[in-house]
Amino acid sequence: MTISDATKTSDDRAVITVLGGDRPGIVAAVAGALSEREANILDISQTILQGIFTMTMLVDLAGTDFSSLKDCLDELAEGLGVQITMQREKVFRYMYRL
Repeated sequence: MTISDATKTSDDRAVITVLGGDRPGIVAAVAGALSEREANILDISQTILQGIFTMTMLVDLAGTDFSSLKDCLDELAEGLGVQITMQREKVFRYMYRL
């Protein structure tokens, strides 16, 4: 991703956050769900803070439906025992502007 790509916003991009107790398979499960729905991970960051897993992803949704992917991630969150949120990049940037 170039610098200009990082500063652009698009209706086809979303920010996904995952938060919960650390355990094997969280990254694989979320990435697999995105791949199955043809969503492309543009950027990803993850860390573990004293057993708490956190992950933030920027995802290109061109080729998938936002609502159906959100429903899928809601089900996945329940199965994994984590919290997964997804919001359009434009909304995220508006909410967290400085």
